Amino acid sequence: MLDKKKVVVGMSGGVDSAVAAYVLKEQGYEVIGITMKLWEEDEENYAEDYGGCCSLSSVEDARLVCEKLDIPFYVINYNERFIETVVDNFIDEYLSGHTPSPCIRCNKYIKFDELLKTAHSLGAYYVATGHYGIIAYNEALDRYTISKSKELRKDQTYMMYSLSQEQIKHTLMPLGVYETKEEVRQIAEREDLIVARKNDSQEICFVIDDDYARFVKEHSKKKIPKGKFVDTDGNVLGEHKGIIHYTIGQRKGLGVTFGKPMYVVEIRPKTNEVVLGDNEDVFKKELTAKEVNIITMERLPEAYECEGKVRYSSKTASCTIYPLEDNRVRVEFREPQRAVTPGQSVVFYDGDLLLGGGVIE
Repeated sequence: MLDKKKVVVGMSGGVDSAVAAYVLKEQGYEVIGITMKLWEEDEENYAEDYGGCCSLSSVEDARLVCEKLDIPFYVINYNERFIETVVDNFIDEYLSGHTPSPCIRCNKYIKFDELLKTAHSLGAYYVATGHYGIIAYNEALDRYTISKSKELRKDQTYMMYSLSQEQIKHTLMPLGVYETKEEVRQIAEREDLIVARKNDSQEICFVIDDDYARFVKEHSKKKIPKGKFVDTDGNVLGEHKGIIHYTIGQRKGLGVTFGKPMYVVEIRPKTNEVVLGDNEDVFKKELTAKEVNIITMERLPEAYECEGKVRYSSKTASCTIYPLEDNRVRVEFREPQRAVTPGQSVVFYDGDLLLGGGVIE
């Protein structure tokens, strides 16, 4: 029997998860802290040098927070499942000329799946994280929903669109109600938590130095051949060093000068070509997306108007969604969107309400 007053908090060693654990304990929950060991192998030295979430220092910070809060603390290794569902996909996507979003897959398969299974095995009804979002049950929709956090600058709902109703039902996100991140830090300082002024982690946890191409080269069995830069008419402009080094919209770091700014507008893995064009060539009004998950309804109508965003840092824009076969959709934006990138996600909103999303094809 699962206990609705018992929750497992994913402890990253940062301030957000620490305050989430504190807040939930104050609300009367029996809190268990768990740090997920996701990546270790040959990246261990990088993790220590750059302070990644899997470093020994982060694990120690999480342990000290749990000790301060007087809650149990465990470190559990999810490395094998993480490689299988997140890292291998990351490598395959880059080799296919795509730019993946590993944090979205980690949420779907690890934080709100594997960790939730662990929580249930401990008798806990809920799993909780330091993510910024607001979870509620909507009686009119008869569904669990996720809405943007009050601190919009830290809102992380873009990363949550792939969660199922069952996952959302068993998830708590206590930080979504705070107006500013500074409020969260002030709570940590007031409670004398060691991580109160610790910097936010920005990097992908298994690519600590932010050099994605290096990581793919070192962890792929495939050779990364050089190829041709071509323009939008197919004219050869020069040689590129391998498609894994480029993403849609990129201007800097091309390694070749053309006398004017040139941007990556397409990557063609079959011909090993990187297409360059002018800034206006980077904008598109339409896209198709696969692996679509809609949180707020069982199925989409034939045409659904809402707002969408094509990357975490972009603003939402008016669009219409048209369902296709095989859990895919076609999306038409009212205004052209910059750098629509295969492998990234398009995520849909109705105001602050997260509708769902999918992976851009």
